[in-house]
Amino acid sequence: MNPGSPGPGARPDPGAPGVVAATAGDDRPPWRPSRVTMVADRSGIVVPRRGGVALPAVAAGVGLALSLPPWGFWVFAFPAAGLLWWRLAGLRSRTRLWAGWLAGLGCYVPGLMFARAFTLLGAAVLIATEAVFVGVACLAVPRGPVWARALAFPAAMTLAEAARQGWPFGGLPIGGVFLGQADGPLLGTARLGGPLALTALVYLGGVALGAAGTAVALAVRDHRRVAEFRRTADDPTAPAPWRGAVAGLGSLVGVAAVAVAAVLGTGVAAAHAPDGGASVGAVTAAAVQGGGQRGFRKSQVDPATVLAAAVAATDQLARHTAGRPLGLVLWPEDVVSLDGPLDGSAEEAALSALARRLGSTLVVGVTETLSDAAFRNEVVAFGPDGTVVSRYEKVHRVPFGEYVPYRSVFARLGDLSAVPRDAVPGTGTGLLRTPAGPLGAMISFEVFYADRGRTPVRAGAELLVVPTNTSSYATGQIPTQEIAASEVQAVQQGRDLLQAAPTGFSAWVTNRGTLLARSTLGVRQVVPAVLQRRVGRTLYVRLGDTPVLLASGVALVAGWWLAARARGRRYS
Repeated sequence: MNPGSPGPGARPDPGAPGVVAATAGDDRPPWRPSRVTMVADRSGIVVPRRGGVALPAVAAGVGLALSLPPWGFWVFAFPAAGLLWWRLAGLRSRTRLWAGWLAGLGCYVPGLMFARAFTLLGAAVLIATEAVFVGVACLAVPRGPVWARALAFPAAMTLAEAARQGWPFGGLPIGGVFLGQADGPLLGTARLGGPLALTALVYLGGVALGAAGTAVALAVRDHRRVAEFRRTADDPTAPAPWRGAVAGLGSLVGVAAVAVAAVLGTGVAAAHAPDGGASVGAVTAAAVQGGGQRGFRKSQVDPATVLAAAVAATDQLARHTAGRPLGLVLWPEDVVSLDGPLDGSAEEAALSALARRLGSTLVVGVTETLSDAAFRNEVVAFGPDGTVVSRYEKVHRVPFGEYVPYRSVFARLGDLSAVPRDAVPGTGTGLLRTPAGPLGAMISFEVFYADRGRTPVRAGAELLVVPTNTSSYATGQIPTQEIAASEVQAVQQGRDLLQAAPTGFSAWVTNRGTLLARSTLGVRQVVPAVLQRRVGRTLYVRLGDTPVLLASGVALVAGWWLAARARGRRYS
C-alpha cells in the first residue's frame, strides 16, 4: 500500500481533484464525482457552482408565491418548500442565508407587490426586509445530516413566520404561506394551531417531497452500486462508500415516510377536532356593498358618495328578505367618514333611523376626525330600536396606511401627505354585544391576525364580522388574500363569518371554512347569509399559538443537537 493512498473503505481526501467530500449536511454519497453542479472547497464543504444556489432558491420562492391568492395554486407550496429544503443541504452558513433571502424575494416580490400602491421605494424596502426573515430561517437550519435538517427546517420557517407576523410595526401576515392553504385540504389544521400550524405543515410536507425526490434521484443514479453492496453485504471488507450510500438512502426514505405520516395524521386529527360545536341559533344577515371604481385613495373620493352608495345598496335588501327584517346588516369599514364625532351628528340620526326602518341590528364602519393629527377607526352597532348598543375601535392599525411609525424620522425620507393623520389604537377585545347576538369584530387588516379573532371568541363572541375597505387597491390581490384570511379565521375560531367591503369582496364563510357566497369586485351588491351561532371552542381558541411555538423550538434545538452529534462522530 502506498503511504499516501487511502486504505480499504477509507474516505477520499476532500481536497483531492475531482472529488466531492460528503459532510454532515450532505445527502450525497461520499465519493460522488464533481462533474455536475457541486465542487468541494479545501475544508470539504460542498460548494455549488454558479447558479446552483440562486436559481433553485428563487424558483422555490416563486412556487410559494404562486400558492397564494390571487393565483391560488395551493399545491405548489409543497414542492417549492421541498426544493428549498433540498437546496440547503451542505451549504455553509453565509450561503444558506443568501439562499433563504433569495427565496424570500422570489416569494414576496409577487406576494407583496400590492405595496407599490403606497410607494415604489417603500415596497422595495418592505419586500427586501420581509425576505430577511426567510434568510435568517434558512441560516438557522444546521448543515447536518438529513434528520437534523428535517427537524430544523419546518421549525425554523415556522418561527420566522411567527416573528414576521409580529415585527416590525406590529408585523405583516399578508403574503404568509398559510393563506395559500385556505382552499387546500389542510385548512382544518387551523383549528388545531392557527396560521402557524398551517405554515409548519407546508414546510413539513416540503421536507417529505424533498426527501422522497432526493431518495429517488440517488437510487436511480446509484442503483448499480447499491446492488453490488447487497451482493457483498456480509463481507466486512466491503467498501464503506457502498454502505454509506445505502444508509443515506435509508435516512431519506425514513424522513419522507415520517413527514408524510405527520402531515396526513395531523390532517385527519384536524378533521375530527372541535370546530365550534353545533348551532345554538341562526341569524339572518346581509353584507352591504355599495360598489364603485377601485384604485382611489380616501382623499380622492367624496365621503358623501360612499355613504350614498351604501344606502342605495341597503335599499335592495327588500328583494332578499320578502319584507321580513333581518337579524343583522353589516356595512363596510370607513363607509361613514366624519370631520367630528358621531355622537349627535346628522349621520348618527340617519343611521339610527335606518336601523329602525330595517328592524335590524346595523353594524357600521365609522371614522371620526379627532384633531389635525389623529382620527378614530371604529365599528358602531345600532339596535333595531335605533340606539347605539356597542362599539369597537380598531386595535391593529395599518403602518404607513393608517399611521406612520416614527413619523418625524420618516418625514425626512419621503412625502407623508397621503397619511396626514394617525389612527388612535383601540384597546378593546372586539366583542360587540348586540340584539343579533355577541359578535366578534375584526376591522379590515385585523383579519390577518389570528389573535384578533381569538380574543373576542374567548370573550363570548358567537359570530365573526369583518367590515373592511380595500378600495384603494386597483387589483384583486389584497381582496383575495383577505378572503383567504377570513376562511382561516372562521376555521381556527370555529365561527361563521360575514365580511363587507365597499367595492368587494364581501363574503359569507362557515365555521368549516366553506365560502358560501362572495360578491363581485366593484359591483353594487348585497350578500345575504344565514349565520349559525356557536359557543364551542376549538383547540386553537383554548391554547393559541403556544403549542406550535414550543414544538417548533424543541424541533429546532433537536436538529442542532443531531447536527452537533454527527460532527462529533465525524471528527472523533
